[in-house]
Amino acid sequence: MAGIVVVFDFDKTIIDCDSDNWVIDELGFTDLFNQLLPTMPWNSLMDKMMKELHAQGITIDDIAEVLKRAPIHPRIVPAIKSARALGCELRIVSDANMFFIETILKHLGLREYFSEINTNPSFVDEEGRLRIFPYHDFTKSSHGCSLCPPNMCKGMIIERIQASLEGKKKIIYLGDGSGDYCPSLRLGKADFMMPRKNFPVWDLICRNPMLIKAEIDEWSDGEELERVLLQIIHTISVEENNEKSAQLVSVDCKLQTISSSTHALPQALPVPQ
Repeated sequence: MAGIVVVFDFDKTIIDCDSDNWVIDELGFTDLFNQLLPTMPWNSLMDKMMKELHAQGITIDDIAEVLKRAPIHPRIVPAIKSARALGCELRIVSDANMFFIETILKHLGLREYFSEINTNPSFVDEEGRLRIFPYHDFTKSSHGCSLCPPNMCKGMIIERIQASLEGKKKIIYLGDGSGDYCPSLRLGKADFMMPRKNFPVWDLICRNPMLIKAEIDEWSDGEELERVLLQIIHTISVEENNEKSAQLVSVDCKLQTISSSTHALPQALPVPQ
């Protein structure tokens, strides 16, 4: 479907955990993380934790191996591949970071399925330490959204995506966290919001569903995500095909009308010389 863009959150949507917590917990730094959490923004803390890991001799390869063990529901990979095979454009909007996301996607053989990843930038410096930076540099200016964390407003990202599509494509948005609520408010009537049931974004939506213009289709696990997502894609496909058929019928009727009108014209009478 050339007319559909599917936008995925990453943590607890594609993978079944929070990638930041997964790395910290698996490497045994949970206590330090919890101790520092009240003192700084989450994104800044993750950069600091990478410094602590490096100081303790944990390499970038060690981190990558932990990421490759991140839990994922067995139906998520087939769901993503099916959506892409049906012609949908796939993108990611996530408050994780580029190294974590790309490491996992490459491990799963999914990196090439996504045309765009919007997330916090990261890179490995000359010392071999992973650096993590904010998507929006809140040290210089605020993005101005009270619903979102200081380093990323997903709603602003969705608006940029919408502007690039010029209203020609429908968006299906999948997410679970409170950060996915802001973009759900930006979706239009032709779009679809797929919140994970009984997760923060679901709770926020349920407070006042009328604020969401898009159709709301919840899911609970990977199996349900696959079923609901593919059903929405099928529904949109049928609607688009019906619209095209109606347009063809309309054009055909016009041609028949013109043809009939032509045959109905009286023959010219010969003029006597």
